[in-house]
Amino acid sequence: MIATRSLNGEDLGVADVWAVAVERAPVALDERAREHMRAARALVERAAHGASEHTYGVNTGFGRFVNRAIPEELTEELQVRLLRSHACGVGERYADEIVRAAMLLRANTLAKGYSGARVETVELLLECLNRGLVPAVPARGSVGASGDLAPLAHLALPLIGEGEAWVDGERLTGAEALSRVGLAPTRLAAKEGLSLVNGTQFMAAVGALGLVRARRLAKTADLACALSLEALQGSRTSFLPQIQALRPLRGQAAAAANVLRLLEGSAIIESHRWCDKVQDAYSLRCAPQVHGAARDLLDYVDYTVSTELNAATDNPLVLVEEELLVSNGNFHGQPLAFALDALAMAVSELASISERRVERLVNPNLSDGLPAFLTADGGLNSGFMIPQYVAAALVSENKVLCHPASVDSIPTSAGQEDHVSMGNAAGLKALQVLGNAERALAIELLAGAQAVEFLAPLEPGAGVAAVRRFVRSLSPRLGDDRSLAADIEAVASAIRDGSAVAAVEAEVGELE
Repeated sequence: MIATRSLNGEDLGVADVWAVAVERAPVALDERAREHMRAARALVERAAHGASEHTYGVNTGFGRFVNRAIPEELTEELQVRLLRSHACGVGERYADEIVRAAMLLRANTLAKGYSGARVETVELLLECLNRGLVPAVPARGSVGASGDLAPLAHLALPLIGEGEAWVDGERLTGAEALSRVGLAPTRLAAKEGLSLVNGTQFMAAVGALGLVRARRLAKTADLACALSLEALQGSRTSFLPQIQALRPLRGQAAAAANVLRLLEGSAIIESHRWCDKVQDAYSLRCAPQVHGAARDLLDYVDYTVSTELNAATDNPLVLVEEELLVSNGNFHGQPLAFALDALAMAVSELASISERRVERLVNPNLSDGLPAFLTADGGLNSGFMIPQYVAAALVSENKVLCHPASVDSIPTSAGQEDHVSMGNAAGLKALQVLGNAERALAIELLAGAQAVEFLAPLEPGAGVAAVRRFVRSLSPRLGDDRSLAADIEAVASAIRDGSAVAAVEAEVGELE
């Protein structure tokens, strides 16, 4: 049984997000969070029912309408209309795991007790999550300014019995979905609509889930590099720790250490120790530097995303000790926009150098004796000719997608929101780049496994042998031509879910 995650707004980690969003771990609200939330709620109630000053989103309109006062008797209606007006996203819907992650993160930030939402509202959100209700959320329409307004409005509507949601693969109205899972809609109180939509939770959801996948991809890149190095009869000396110590970057050292560990005991490496080849091509010799730079960039992404998971990103924020409701800019998505663009760049480079290694594997002018396109009967068979095309296409597409979204801005709300982050666009691009990179690395693993088998009876290192065995568990050796589309997708899926790395680590120990 997967352990229940307890939310208090303080210690949610990237691994927790994956566990809840992908592996369906249950979630509960921590008792300390309830206490903090009740204290903040009391302050909101005083501001909504009795305070004479204007408080944004409590007794005023939104955005450019900040100066429009709202009568006390309409403060609850204001919250409902906010959700309705903001739920105008378009395009394909977010994947279930992204929506589930956003639900978790929105609940977690409300649990911090700086938003003033009622405990009952957050408990309803968590019950929807635990019972498998997934709001239907279009993926496009957020500029990442006041957070992810449009997506979060779609996420929140089912809580009041409106909008649409998925339950067991069926698309239902919000009211029908709640009924199907045994829940009843709530009636929003003052400020609660605003508390549900003001924040960066979709950007952060993409960042958290994308980071898990990117970390797995970084290890996979080391697996693929070691496999290709063996097949191309390259040198291990570029990976020696003494070299990395002279340029002490953490990622570089980790990548080099992984490749060395995978090569341990290699008869192939030993067989050409005294050959006359002076040095390898950059895609092999400089792999620690390229893989390492990607890892270091992911460390920055990790810092930003992990911080954001437990941040208060509402506006206004409720400061209980000071008895203040304070307008602020914590909802702005710029930190995440930069991080998501960086994530895309990091994984794109892992795929780019991988494709160059694939080219060396299939090109007889570069492969040092391997048959052209890794087929024993070239001409009648094309072997791995077209998988290299596919890798090249994916890498080329990634180059376009890595143009940063985070440096763009279009003013909104009649100039009130005059600088926006475009973080949602950065996140959507990062997801595309990740998918492309996973497939590109899958192609290298398939080609490397095919190539190294041409060197039999010489055996690769124990780690590389484990990589090859795992690939062969998903894809039999290519003899006469067959479609490799399903094989590529199967290996890419194993990279994404972590099973490829796990299978190798089970034999050689945990990699860096």
